[in-house]
Amino acid sequence: MKQKVLFIGAGAIATAMGNVLAKKRDLEVTLLTIEEDVAETITKNHVNNKYFPKLGLEHHLGCSTDFSMLEMEAIVFIAIPSVVTVDFLEQKHIHSASVVVNLAKGFGNERRTIVECIRERISNPVVTMKGPSFAREIINNQPTAFTIGTESDELFQRLDNLFSGTTIYLDHSSDVRGVEMLSILKNIYAIAVGVVDAQFESPNLKFLVFTKAFKEMRSLLLLFGGSKKTLFNFCGIGDFALTALNDLSRNRTLGLLIGKGFFTDYISEKVVLEGRIAVNIFYEELKSRDIDPTKYPIFNELYKVFNTEYDISEFVGNLLK
Repeated sequence: MKQKVLFIGAGAIATAMGNVLAKKRDLEVTLLTIEEDVAETITKNHVNNKYFPKLGLEHHLGCSTDFSMLEMEAIVFIAIPSVVTVDFLEQKHIHSASVVVNLAKGFGNERRTIVECIRERISNPVVTMKGPSFAREIINNQPTAFTIGTESDELFQRLDNLFSGTTIYLDHSSDVRGVEMLSILKNIYAIAVGVVDAQFESPNLKFLVFTKAFKEMRSLLLLFGGSKKTLFNFCGIGDFALTALNDLSRNRTLGLLIGKGFFTDYISEKVVLEGRIAVNIFYEELKSRDIDPTKYPIFNELYKVFNTEYDISEFVGNLLK
């Protein structure tokens, strides 16, 4: 019997990773989506017209709008936006023996990570999977790395076996909270690097700020219960560098818009901006712990950008003071 693999979502990352796994004939891979047109074009034409209209998909990659498939035992990947993940899962029944893998990056409810929220609601084993991974690269069969965050060596080995023979490579961290936190922090600090690059074409300045940002990430990671070792997994320096330095990154793009003075509420609503949401949540958490946010100058400047009347021309100067 083939191992069942389900992706909740049929967006770019789910389609790309599902397509990679569908090459393995011992797997039965299905994307689950609420978008009927996406399901139809993948099923009939083997193309995701919405996300990869020019790329043919594996004929063995399935797509369905029937979420009752979650009631079958499978490895279940969560690949929907972080802001809806927890509420969505509360409405679905997942087979008790299924392994749940969180791909979503962001907070769940009440300032907690998505994995923490999910574990409170279901008894399934839940792991996190994060790394420097643009979907466009994955679907074009470029070697791509992820960190599996799980306390269980057995679960890591199971997922490592799942991806064996593919272009996806894994490392392991038992610091689940740290893996989740870094996937949020890297979005915040990628915005700051984008602002700097929009205003100055200076590699010296870019990596000055990049280094200061990495130090702040380390400090906040430790403060919020993560391990410094996790910074050197794929989910750490790798994912931060990808997000901060590559123009395919949404949060870097937001930084570029801010730095050029083009940022408006309309733009912020039209783009998925996990970083902006996370800035406010981290700020509230720092204040609730009686910690002065000015101890984290890059983070504090971004908070002011999003929440006050701010002269963006002063951003870099304020960081260098």
